[in-house]
Amino acid sequence: MPSVAEQLLAVTEKAERLIELCSILQEENDLLKREREELNTVIKESKGKHVELEEKLRVLKMAKSFSDTNEKSLDIKQKINEFVQEIDKCIVLLKK
Repeated sequence: MPSVAEQLLAVTEKAERLIELCSILQEENDLLKREREELNTVIKESKGKHVELEEKLRVLKMAKSFSDTNEKSLDIKQKINEFVQEIDKCIVLLKK
């Protein structure tokens, strides 16, 4: 059976190893906390960019819908003008 001094020495050595391990784990924990904060910042920035891009997309869709409407209305106006010209031609022919 080991003596009290040997037991005390073993307990002291184990306590020192635990203190070292605790210090290493604390450093790792601090590093992980900093990394988490950096990732949270990146996430916030990404969310902000996402919102900005969604708004741009909405504006582009709206602009495209107006553009399509303008093109369609121009086509319709052109066809109406063509019909009016045809009707005018018919009226002139009927008057003869």
